[in-house]
Amino acid sequence: MHKVPRLVISAVRGGLGKTTLSLGIIAAWRSQGKKVASFKKGPDFIDAGWLGAAAGRPCYNLDLFLMAEESIRRSFVRHSTCMDAVVIEGNRGLYDGVDGSGTYSTARLARLLDTPVVLIVDCSKSSATVAAVVLGLKLYDPSVAVGGIILNNVSPGRHETVIRTAIEQSSGIRVIGAVPRMKHGEFPERHMGLTPFHEHPDVGKAIAASASVAEKYLDLTALWKIADDS
Repeated sequence: MHKVPRLVISAVRGGLGKTTLSLGIIAAWRSQGKKVASFKKGPDFIDAGWLGAAAGRPCYNLDLFLMAEESIRRSFVRHSTCMDAVVIEGNRGLYDGVDGSGTYSTARLARLLDTPVVLIVDCSKSSATVAAVVLGLKLYDPSVAVGGIILNNVSPGRHETVIRTAIEQSSGIRVIGAVPRMKHGEFPERHMGLTPFHEHPDVGKAIAASASVAEKYLDLTALWKIADDS
């Protein structure tokens, strides 16, 4: 498999900001002078359009249901050659698929492409229980390399500290970002909506807002190390 620094951005469920953070990471890396290739798991064309706009080059879909594994590998290698990094946005939750075995899941795609997963977890109305969820996801399939955790909807201070400590002590997985609860209208996804990027009135503003979230709340150095160690 072609070796290039790469990440799969996944979550415990849908609606936790995978697209916003994927856009932000891509835009932040581009601002550092890196050439970034983007991929979207599944046939979603709206997210793929936004990812391509952030990367400055087309985003390609990788669909385990519609594509043979060898076709996915070929597409990945073809479109990541000569790139400095790759960001793959998953869909739904990490192990979600058409059945209880997670067939066609983001986890299966990550295994196929030998790519570490950065997992977004929801911290709303929870503390150490979040660590139990992370540990369960790690143990559910040890062949899936969960390299880092991003906390979402977390309160800075004690709430964040308790969750960070619980996750790192129980699973050994590093927390590499903590995104706080944001006021209505502040989160970049509010600006994006479900609009194809080419129909959006201010694509640059929405992508810049995503980049601002990534730069402010994620440890981009740690994120790059996870990608580069893949």
